[in-house]
Amino acid sequence: QVQLVESGGGLVQAGGSLRLSCAASGRGIFSIDTVGWYRQAPGKQRELVARISAGETTNYVDSVKGRFTISRDNAKNMVYLQMNNLKPEDTAIYYCNLERSSTFATGGNYWGQGTQVTVSS
Repeated sequence: QVQLVESGGGLVQAGGSLRLSCAASGRGIFSIDTVGWYRQAPGKQRELVARISAGETTNYVDSVKGRFTISRDNAKNMVYLQMNNLKPEDTAIYYCNLERSSTFATGGNYWGQGTQVTVSS
């Protein structure tokens, strides 16, 4: 129905920056979906990092406020996560997520395969 492919992860030193990208494809109208980034560190539950609605309202987990910025380009069906001043505790697998209303035939919660972000101290 919907495919999500992340890119941009890697190894970076503390204080550095990375930009994650997520490309959405498949059926539906991307511009009306809520998209976001989640992360899962070893031994921990997956947590919401940032989310952006169709109206471009954003939400962030407290630990990344002021350092991470989520954005979207509806013309390209892309969502981005700019991560600045990275810390070792940001190390995790980052997943792209798309939420589509169940009123649509393709409604549901979609996930990408994840991209590894490792921050060294």
